[in-house]
Amino acid sequence: MSYHLKNKDDHLRADGKPKRILALDGGGLKGILSIGILQEVEELLRERHGGDKDFRLCHYFDLIAGTSTGAIIAAALALGWSVERIRETYMQLGEKVFEKSFLRKGFLRAKYDDKKLSEELKKSFGPETTLGSEKLKTGLLVITKRLDTGSPWPVSNNPRGKYFEARDDGVIGNKDYPLWQIVRASTAAPAFFDPESITIIDKPGHQRVEGDFVDGGVSPFNNPSLQAMMFATMEGYKVKWDVGVDKILLISVGTGAVDPEVKKANVTAKHAVNALLSLMDDCAALQETLLQWMSSSPNAREIDREIGCLENDLISKAPLLSYLRYNVDLREQAVKQLDPTLTDSETIKSLSEMDAPENMKILYKLGTLAASADVQPKDFPPQFDLPTD
Repeated sequence: MSYHLKNKDDHLRADGKPKRILALDGGGLKGILSIGILQEVEELLRERHGGDKDFRLCHYFDLIAGTSTGAIIAAALALGWSVERIRETYMQLGEKVFEKSFLRKGFLRAKYDDKKLSEELKKSFGPETTLGSEKLKTGLLVITKRLDTGSPWPVSNNPRGKYFEARDDGVIGNKDYPLWQIVRASTAAPAFFDPESITIIDKPGHQRVEGDFVDGGVSPFNNPSLQAMMFATMEGYKVKWDVGVDKILLISVGTGAVDPEVKKANVTAKHAVNALLSLMDDCAALQETLLQWMSSSPNAREIDREIGCLENDLISKAPLLSYLRYNVDLREQAVKQLDPTLTDSETIKSLSEMDAPENMKILYKLGTLAASADVQPKDFPPQFDLPTD
């Protein structure tokens, strides 16, 4: 092995060296599209670092952040899984967890049984593996939202973090939360799964305090890129990496982009769901705007026809980071151009659904096709290459 391997504490330590962040969006089973993109990223970086078959993305990235389905992938990557192993497990998980049942129809109960998801996560990550486990090879940041307080919770394995250790008042430290349960909390999409209840205060002689957690996608951070950048550089998070175009490389991976669509709905609850999805689209657009505004971004996209790609705009005197965003356009014309074998309009329209296991093979193929054209060696500047032994 020609490159130097670090443990998670070394990855997170502020040592003045270049740092690399990988951020993975939420999006239900469309996460398989992200896996298709990651397959190309892993192969490119493996070749860059000598072609070692044991190379993993956790060796390269110092922080891996994920929301919802992105949290599942992020946790597996941080544990040292290969992208191929994640693909195989993800396909199986999707078939098992998103099994339709007429017994769970209606607006008063979750569409899917969260017990199936919990069991699959325990089986994959281990029921006893905690966020502080040495099994995690690099920094991990999982985004969830505490429903009973309305606050986003970015939960990490940073040993210097304010909430990493348990406190005398009974507050449980981040390091003691089961990994599977934090990931399950991040995936608790309203209407799809019930919230996840997690004990947050457990003091002898006092009543336990539990928090109800839902999908991090209903916070502003369904795309966790901006939260990851904040986590890595803000004083309060106790990571405090240096900023600069040669100091931070942030790779953001989406789960497919579609035009926001206003749909008619005859049921009030359906209106609420549509409004929530629209808000998530707005947050995603704002995230990309801010990141392109503060960075050097060679593949910056057009935000809108007024401000364009922000190529002549910069929030500071110099870029605060290098930033790349990989995603796949799922609009019909773009899909047909990417894969001419896809011709059925209804099938293409269904690709935007978050709970359609039958679409996973198509989405994975689209991810790999897009990545083969979009992911380029120049996207990973040599100053971010891993140091050799």
